[in-house]
Amino acid sequence: MIKERQLFFANQAQTSDFPLALEIVKAEGVYLYDSNGEKYIDLISGIAVSNVGHRHPKVVEAIKNQVDQYMHLMVYGEYIQSPQALLANAISETLDKKLDNVFFTNSGTEAIEGAMKLAKKYTGRLNFTSCYKAYHGSTQGSLSLGDEQFKRNFRPLLSNIDKIAFGNFDDIKNISCRTAAVVIECIAAEGGVIIPEKTYIQAVRERCDFVGALMIVDEIQTGFGRTGKFWAHQHFDIVPDILTTAKGMGGGMPIGAFISSHKIMSVFKENPILGHITTFGGHPVCSAASLATLEVLLEGDLIEKANEKGELFKKLLIHPKIKAIRGIGLMLALEFENFEILKEIINKAILKGVITDWFLYCDNSMRIAPPLTINENEIRHACQIILECMN
Repeated sequence: MIKERQLFFANQAQTSDFPLALEIVKAEGVYLYDSNGEKYIDLISGIAVSNVGHRHPKVVEAIKNQVDQYMHLMVYGEYIQSPQALLANAISETLDKKLDNVFFTNSGTEAIEGAMKLAKKYTGRLNFTSCYKAYHGSTQGSLSLGDEQFKRNFRPLLSNIDKIAFGNFDDIKNISCRTAAVVIECIAAEGGVIIPEKTYIQAVRERCDFVGALMIVDEIQTGFGRTGKFWAHQHFDIVPDILTTAKGMGGGMPIGAFISSHKIMSVFKENPILGHITTFGGHPVCSAASLATLEVLLEGDLIEKANEKGELFKKLLIHPKIKAIRGIGLMLALEFENFEILKEIINKAILKGVITDWFLYCDNSMRIAPPLTINENEIRHACQIILECMN
């Protein structure tokens, strides 16, 4: 009988020559279990996805209940579907009253694509500004916002992209009257969890207002409690014009969204009608899972305790090989001298049952972003193993 491992390499498209190729057969809480019965602490949450842990019982229950009612009915926005309507309302209540209109997508990159179209249509402008070493997705519009190493072999892409250095006040002046929108993270995720000065994000907001550009804040990794607040931009006392989210939003199910005001979002209604459409965006089962995830986060203390748990990681992970620890909440980066040292530690940690990773634009730093449900004993155990691997 052909094994799944053989099928994986024979028939499933690969994205690198060295996939981890762990054969996971079960997941629960912060743990993954492989076909050999080994268990692993997931310190990266499937890259900031499983914020409430793997298979949270309330999320699983919501999925089962929705499957018993209905699944796909019609393309997004045509039928009134309870999971979508309730989720849109619940998300709006976590945000400033200006952000009261939610457009559901299937993923983060689709949320960025929709946000870019919305900004162009609303402003009538063509240019975008994004930051160096920022990742916003891999489809052609979102990829255009990224850095050269990922997009050079996929040109032609969008050409009207102006780049600025994240955290650099002088570069803000490059946001001009030609700019439709600035696409920016409040905390640079794939750049290695870089937290700018609060006044920097506020200065970008002020510049956008001054030149009439929209501010698109990418919270695909930072949203849904990851940083110790429901949204990362709430640390900076600003309100985006458009907010994008995904990953931790679905409790493990695929869903994303871009969020704006009724005034801005209404431009999709005409010239042309159906200016932005999606077949599976806001799929009712995914929406039910997302609503359950949101309720778990708001009803408990997971968000509030994210900072406390993050500080415990910082306290325990002290070692001469660690050059710095950056982060906020349960979104951390451990900096090492180079990628070679880090990769050896990551490989050893996996063999000992702890899964970590690095960042696309910061390959000398270890990603620590576990489910918010991780407890003190699990943190101490994971840190002990990481320290052992450094020795």
